[in-house]
Amino acid sequence: MKIKSLADLNAVKEKAKLKFEINDGDTGKMKIVVGMATCGIAAGAKPILLALNSEIESKKLSNVSASQVGCIGLCEYEPIVEVFEAGKPKVTYVKMTAEKAMEVIDGHIIGGRIVKDYTIGAAAATV
Repeated sequence: MKIKSLADLNAVKEKAKLKFEINDGDTGKMKIVVGMATCGIAAGAKPILLALNSEIESKKLSNVSASQVGCIGLCEYEPIVEVFEAGKPKVTYVKMTAEKAMEVIDGHIIGGRIVKDYTIGAAAATV
């Protein structure tokens, strides 16, 4: 699709949002995305995605999926992991490692508690 107007751009934006949103009818489902544009990969995102998928599989978390996405737009905070859950705001985890990702699985995904020390809000407060 060629973008010729602001309306065209907004249509593309809405289509992209639908791809990543979890609808309220998907209660209990969670989606984890890892930013894997050039900056994310260079910062170490690939081992994080592998660790997340391994942990999801080993713990048999059938309501959770983890996948890669392109640029999230916050290069200075890479590697970035975002968690989407129906009816709740997106949670953005920054400066992640595979070990921190395991804590997110246990604390946030399984335990239902956001691991605040790893969120973008905590990182921004230290700048």
